[in-house]
Amino acid sequence: MDNDPITQEIIQNSLQAAADEMFAAFRKTAMSSIIYEVLDMGTGILDADGENACSGAGIPAFIGVLDKAAKVIIARHRPEDIHEGDVFATNDPYYGGVTHLNDIIIVMPVFVDGTLIAWTANIAHNSDVGGMAPGSLSGEATEIFQEGLRLPAIRIIDRGTPIGPVMDIIKVNSRMPDVLEGDVWAAIASARIGARRLQELARKYGTATFQRAMRSFMDYGERTSRAAMAGLPRGTFELSEEQDDGTIYNVKITITDDEFIVDLRDNPDQSTGPVNCVRDGVMIAAQMIFKNMTDPHSPANGGSFRPITLLTRPGSVFDAAEPAPIGFYYEIELRVHDLMWRCLAPHMPDRLASGHFASVCGTFIGGTHPDTGRQYTIIEPQIGGWGARPGADGNSAMFSGFHGETFNCPAEINEARNGVWVDRMELNTAPGGEGEFIGGRGIVMDYRVRAQNGYLTAGYTRSKFPAWAMAGGHEGSSNLIEFRPLAGEPRRYSFVSGLATKPDDVIRVITGNGGGYGDPRKRARDRVAMDVKNGLITPERAREVYGWEG
Repeated sequence: MDNDPITQEIIQNSLQAAADEMFAAFRKTAMSSIIYEVLDMGTGILDADGENACSGAGIPAFIGVLDKAAKVIIARHRPEDIHEGDVFATNDPYYGGVTHLNDIIIVMPVFVDGTLIAWTANIAHNSDVGGMAPGSLSGEATEIFQEGLRLPAIRIIDRGTPIGPVMDIIKVNSRMPDVLEGDVWAAIASARIGARRLQELARKYGTATFQRAMRSFMDYGERTSRAAMAGLPRGTFELSEEQDDGTIYNVKITITDDEFIVDLRDNPDQSTGPVNCVRDGVMIAAQMIFKNMTDPHSPANGGSFRPITLLTRPGSVFDAAEPAPIGFYYEIELRVHDLMWRCLAPHMPDRLASGHFASVCGTFIGGTHPDTGRQYTIIEPQIGGWGARPGADGNSAMFSGFHGETFNCPAEINEARNGVWVDRMELNTAPGGEGEFIGGRGIVMDYRVRAQNGYLTAGYTRSKFPAWAMAGGHEGSSNLIEFRPLAGEPRRYSFVSGLATKPDDVIRVITGNGGGYGDPRKRARDRVAMDVKNGLITPERAREVYGWEG
């Protein structure tokens, strides 16, 4: 059957349906709340060369990992050594893992009549993969060996048969072996379901038609992106920005008629601590910004990003070399994502809003469950405020732009599965984000510890320098974590590792408000009155900032 437009559209939508089914299967069978509740995961369909053929489901920054991981797996294995029923895994950023060791990527080849036609892939955060600290993350790590078990693009299932010693090695390195094993098998089941659906699709329409459809749609993605580039400003745009730790990050973006060039070469050397990322990670940040500015509503695939050229310097914080630690990579990738956003926003405010709280605000709370005696680890990305834009206030209590459309873990799940009580969750009404249009609100959330010997690890950025504003608006407010021990004075942190906790200690999460847009004095009086009524601003602050007379 030839690739008429209708057949091509049916195949493309079927790929999306397969990726969505993979996502649903993974969610329903996983053991960790970070996967089945928060949805800290992603699924995708790749062509035979490992190119992203379908944008899949889940966190955008995770979906962007899958093609990069598959290409490393393909490069490390001879074609004749890849068989039907094989399953491969990587979690190592220096071997296609891109992120950090907690994120295990499962990749499976799909064969029809002996021909490799595609790959299915998924990724999710796993609660503990070993290393020097519970939860496998520590701000004190100085090399990747301290961050957990490394899986360097290896085979874990051979022609349908699990490789027992490999599975044993994975389990024995975890403090939560049953949970890790369950989550890995959920990922394998997800990949297998996707493979089955692709085989059915290729047999229905023919392998050649199936493969032509994937190539054709990637070419369509490229044409769509290049057409949309006509609406972007031309020129070279530069920005330097100080970070919370005093380092300076720099970006230079050049937009031509047919190229989107991101130059990150002028940046600091890689850190001795776990605040580095690899080149593929910043490529994902560039891809996300590019997609947002060009054609955000259509599916993304490998063709969508062909106009991007990325320049990095090996050995720098954005292109780290082994064995640099990578644990908090997500804050660094988010920093470069926000850096590119801020660089371009003044030139296209209709497409890019003021700054948002721009941190995953990853919060790791663990210990021994007081009821079951089992080790638990809460892995909780936090929600915060987004920036305002011309004509609209920012959204409140949303995940960061880099983290994507996921969910916060319900209090009931945390209280049932983990050793905490959730005493409080409300909008952050601290000053910040005022403007003609106001930044969205962050949150204030209290976890009360139940475990006798617990710990807290966290890594927040945009703590010293809040979300940036535009057009005369006010900057947002800071991200921070406040430890309120039962005995002692409260202490505030942006980064903390392995802080000992006791029963009835309170861990307070405070996420920032987004940046405002426009002169606050131009905000409509009725909207200011409504802000005061809704408790988003005190009457005193409204009089000071907006000249409110109520």
